[in-house]
Amino acid sequence: MTTTQPAPPTRTTTPAGTAKQPAPAGRPGVPLTTRLAVLTRHSLVQAVLIVAAVAWLVPTVGLLISSLRPKQLTATGGWWTALTRPAQLTLQNYTALLGGSDVPKALWNTVLISVPATLLTVALAATAGYAFAWMRFPGRDGVFVAVVGLLVVPVQVGLIPVAKLEGAVGLFGTIPGVVLFHVGYGLPFAVFLMRNHFLEIPAELLEAARVDGCGEWRIFRTLALPLAAPAVASLCIFQFLWVWNDMLVALIFAGNDSQPLTVYLQSQMRQFGSNMDILAPGAFLSLLVPVAVFLCFQRFFVQGAMAGSVK
Repeated sequence: MTTTQPAPPTRTTTPAGTAKQPAPAGRPGVPLTTRLAVLTRHSLVQAVLIVAAVAWLVPTVGLLISSLRPKQLTATGGWWTALTRPAQLTLQNYTALLGGSDVPKALWNTVLISVPATLLTVALAATAGYAFAWMRFPGRDGVFVAVVGLLVVPVQVGLIPVAKLEGAVGLFGTIPGVVLFHVGYGLPFAVFLMRNHFLEIPAELLEAARVDGCGEWRIFRTLALPLAAPAVASLCIFQFLWVWNDMLVALIFAGNDSQPLTVYLQSQMRQFGSNMDILAPGAFLSLLVPVAVFLCFQRFFVQGAMAGSVK
């Protein structure tokens, strides 16, 4: 009795010089960016994205048109009436706002609060994040756990205690007092973000720098910090937008001479109406600066958001 051996499996060979065909976009081995690019090519997905973008931009367009309409026309009809009568649009509101009100001073106070609060938070978080990631010192893990635990503390809990503390040292009602509050409450998340990003740096790279005689400060300044540029840019955007758009902290800690633009616009609200000739152009001016900051750091922000998604 003879046993028939199964035929060996047929092998397919690829001719030399033939380019390897890419795997379909639905397979796990395809990078995330490729799958997203293939997905957005569908007409239905593109239509949904266009509708979402238009719906997202309608309030901004309405704010812009309202800021360009005269005060007497604002009370007689909605902003959409200017789409059929564009001749009614004028820069009169902006001229009056910047020339005869406290908006320039409030806008400058906003800059004086947002820029130092952002720079101090990023600088302290970068140094602390590197120390928690790669330096050895007693109690390092315990201190880091305490810092992370501060993430769950809401801002409202610290308003009264910090206000009393700043009042005792003479910082209540001043711009430095507002800046210090934002720095203190922004550091836990900032340190957590920077520490996790520094941990992604290969240990061999840092050890090679130490073998070459570099100290920790030089390694941080010339090696680790440039590699963390996407995370630094993302942190700058988050911190700046939070401080720039904040009203609660500034409403409590800022005085009459140090109030930012958000507090000034809130003070212009009437009991039975609004000063649209002040609120609309003031709100649009407040919108332009964060948009400009985001566009400047957009390239780094995308790199930081997509880090680790492609292997």
